[in-house]
Amino acid sequence: MQKGILFGTGPFTKLIFSAFIVISSFLITLVAGLLLAIPLFGMGFMELIDSFSNIAHPDYIRILKYFQLVQSIGLFVIPPFILAWFFGSKVLRYLFLDRGIKWETALLTTVLMLSAIPLINLMAHLNAQMSLPDSLSELEQWMIRTEESAKRLTEAFLQADTSLVLLYNLILIAVIPAIGEELLFRGIIQRLFSEWTRNKHAGIWIAAILFSAMHLQFYGFIPRTLLGVLFGYLLVWSGRMWIPILAHFVNNAAAVLVYYYIGKDKISEDIETLGAERGDWVYAILSFLVFLVFIVGFYKREKKSASAAT
Repeated sequence: MQKGILFGTGPFTKLIFSAFIVISSFLITLVAGLLLAIPLFGMGFMELIDSFSNIAHPDYIRILKYFQLVQSIGLFVIPPFILAWFFGSKVLRYLFLDRGIKWETALLTTVLMLSAIPLINLMAHLNAQMSLPDSLSELEQWMIRTEESAKRLTEAFLQADTSLVLLYNLILIAVIPAIGEELLFRGIIQRLFSEWTRNKHAGIWIAAILFSAMHLQFYGFIPRTLLGVLFGYLLVWSGRMWIPILAHFVNNAAAVLVYYYIGKDKISEDIETLGAERGDWVYAILSFLVFLVFIVGFYKREKKSASAAT
């Protein structure tokens, strides 16, 4: 069986090469997307560039969404397949995509993620209370501005007046990130850091920290890191990439759907902070207990399945 060109190289070399491929893929895809956008949106180059800073105009939001899609594909979806070809003997096997997922496991994973929502809300609330020393006030102000900018952009992206826009939002915010980010961070980065440190737990945590840092949303850094850790262990325990992809999708899709139905006055805005408000902490505690039961059940199920396979 023919192995990848860089199959026998060390993890540090692979990491450097991975960074090169990710950056190259991103730049090439961005240029191609920009060239395609000119006739697609009927705008000149400079007008397209100006649209990046205007999230109030609905036409410009469509352009920003388009470039977000292009960026996600170039940055997350394409590189893992290229890197798997260089590093492994079989691309799908290297990325843990060669094994499917049973409906029982899919259901368990979905319930696992939904049960964690109040707990995630509480962690996000506590993280948002973070305050830096006065000596780092300029850094803190920059973090606040970055957070507010990211929040405004996210809210603009989540606006959906029709079911078709909702579907596009689900693809843009839930489907593509779930596939791309898991393939890159869990399929490539986590594996390489696990090899480098010779410790799968270190690989999981390092990849999760990088995953959270990449979002540049500091007041959600802790819950996003812990989500990355969860996704990492779901992959290690199961050996199937489709499980963390599904978990990631459920987490993101829940946010998209909640925002949509709040806008339609179908559900209360309070659901966004369920578990975070002082009077709701009981929900966060129950969320933790239910999540604990499901995660232990998942671990035992996968361990039993692995033992049966051997």
